[in-house]
Amino acid sequence: MASTSSLTLSQALQAQAISYHAFRQSPDNRISFSPHSFPAFFGLKSMAPRSATSSRRLPTRQLRQVRAAVVETLDATAEASLVEKSINTIRFLAIDAVEKANSGHPGLPMGCAPMGHILYDEVMRYNPKNPYWFNRDRFVLSAGHGCMLQYALLHLAGYDSVQEEDLKNFRQWGSRTPGHPENFETSGVEVTTEKHLAARYNKPDIDIVDHYTYVILGDGCQMEGISNEACSLAGHWGLGKLIALYDDNHISIDGDTDIAFTEDVDKRFEALGWHVIWVKNGNTGYDDIRAAIKEAKVVKDKPTLIKVTTTIGFGSPNKANSYSVHGSALGAKEVDATRKNLGWPYEPLHVPEDVKKHWSRHIPDGAALEAEWNAKFAEYEKKYKEEAAELKSIITGELPVGWEKALPTYTPESPPVATRNLSQTCLNALAKVLPGFIGGSADLSSANMTIIKMFGDFQKDTPEERNFRFGVREHGMGAICNGIALHSPGMIPYCATIFVFTDYMRAAIRISALCEAGVIYVMTHDSICIGEDGPTHQPIEHLASFRAMPNILMLRPADGNETAGAYKAAILNKKRPSILALSRHKLPHLPGSSIEGVEKGGYIISDNSSSNNPDVILIGTGSELEIAARAADELRKEGRGVRVVSLVSWELFDEQSDAYKESVFPAAVSARVSIEAGSTFGWEKIVGSAGKAIGIDHFGASAPSARLFKEFGITVEAVIAAAKEVSYSQ
Repeated sequence: MASTSSLTLSQALQAQAISYHAFRQSPDNRISFSPHSFPAFFGLKSMAPRSATSSRRLPTRQLRQVRAAVVETLDATAEASLVEKSINTIRFLAIDAVEKANSGHPGLPMGCAPMGHILYDEVMRYNPKNPYWFNRDRFVLSAGHGCMLQYALLHLAGYDSVQEEDLKNFRQWGSRTPGHPENFETSGVEVTTEKHLAARYNKPDIDIVDHYTYVILGDGCQMEGISNEACSLAGHWGLGKLIALYDDNHISIDGDTDIAFTEDVDKRFEALGWHVIWVKNGNTGYDDIRAAIKEAKVVKDKPTLIKVTTTIGFGSPNKANSYSVHGSALGAKEVDATRKNLGWPYEPLHVPEDVKKHWSRHIPDGAALEAEWNAKFAEYEKKYKEEAAELKSIITGELPVGWEKALPTYTPESPPVATRNLSQTCLNALAKVLPGFIGGSADLSSANMTIIKMFGDFQKDTPEERNFRFGVREHGMGAICNGIALHSPGMIPYCATIFVFTDYMRAAIRISALCEAGVIYVMTHDSICIGEDGPTHQPIEHLASFRAMPNILMLRPADGNETAGAYKAAILNKKRPSILALSRHKLPHLPGSSIEGVEKGGYIISDNSSSNNPDVILIGTGSELEIAARAADELRKEGRGVRVVSLVSWELFDEQSDAYKESVFPAAVSARVSIEAGSTFGWEKIVGSAGKAIGIDHFGASAPSARLFKEFGITVEAVIAAAKEVSYSQ
């Protein structure tokens, strides 16, 4: 890749439209200054304030004035009174925006404002005018309902994405401040890439990759299974630059967490391999929060959980420490009461001038931080040209010229191979030419065929390697790959399991689609051909379900050329994830298949008719395309004009011109038969009311695959019979 200056590199970063990084997330940061104890998170049912006698809560605290103190914040000093005023500003921006919208979650921002202030004003390194600066610290908000905290912080820090008008339009049509952050990263996952890239590109004399990932999560996040999956891996991998602040407020939607969540979180995280710190007063113990973060940054060999005990809705005289402050506006009376309680005389959504002036330094300071890094990169580039070129391609997302030539091609004479094996050939070919291509499997690498043979395993002591061992953690695996994809445009992660196990990770796949994260999901054992393992392992509805999901490519290649074409399409479609459904059993390489055909989603692999007017069109995907081709051969012996179409990706085909679609499926030809070893749901869109879809609309069974295909009618004979039926009725 051609060399560019550091300035050009920064400009390229700023221009990246696909950045859906941590700065788009909303943190749960709030401050609490009410005379209540501190429980927290969220709840829908009313609940009386907790007793101060509980061993899990802080003693009741009166609002107190904090004395002047030195604050470490990029060489700036702020008096404690200004810090408290800044924290109140964050709180009331959230309160007022939610009140104006009459919708939202004010409790979390009110309780976590101190954490938010300290992170964004004192700790994190970022450039508000270039949110995509590569070496910025990342922030991940796990509890996205508290997004007004993040919006308030971005507004104060000078980000162009959150202006005053955006705050006024919180949760409104066309707003840049939606009710939950729409381009966000799952808790803690970005740090995976940071450790990997640092290991690959840092040198003894230059640390060119050096940033932290900060997370705010709540009690509800702790209860979710994915948090244990991801945190288990983070501890195993020793992700020392991951610092998670746990908003320990003991309130969930149904009320006090005592009703469902009584485990010792500290001990669990210690067992997971984390360093654990407890800040007992997260409401007003600012110095304790600062000290905890400072301690966390000293620990290099493991991630840190800082349990920060807070009060949800802190400052609200009548609603703090209850579910009622979680998911609805405070109401005019309570807003007024909170203003009086916290001594806040300002109009709604007002930022006092001294607070505004204090935060304004982040614009020049952020520019200086980036300029300093640019100068360092220029020095790095002179000393380490090859590594700089690779890293630059990862940062910008620019693919190497001619990368696609690495993909293999096949002829009908090539020996039959399962598409999962063909996939492994593609993975290994791409790893040689794409420096950001990394991934792994959920404890099924030998079955999914996903090992990159030229590299070792990414582990705590070998983070430069490119094979990830995710263990049996499908949901966590998908979320981690989302984080990798969203860390830098040139990171291209893949992850694998058997197709039916996408049920364990569907939420992560949906987030990939929503956030435009170009993750490649390598899903093998794509049909009832998994055979003897039985219906628990046999996907039926899965193809249809992912075709129904917006902004995702569902690809089911039939042979070697189509598998290579599927990878090419997945690499080029950076703003949407791709699922490759691959076979376990061997398949022949079909005449007429091509990489170029896959790019169109659907294409003709054979046709003995003329004038775009076949007697019948046979359509197949994956292993059933061969069945359609064999049926066509038999029908042609009877003198019929038969077209065979591979419909490897409905989504790509839908994006073609009307003229091209007509050339493949002429409207005048209603005699159409599809065959796919899965649900027929959706196929009427292709075959029409006069056509016939052959598939399986029930669960499978345990038996050898050949017997299953025969019993369920996925056969050449079934296609021939259906073709004759629809031809006669045409």
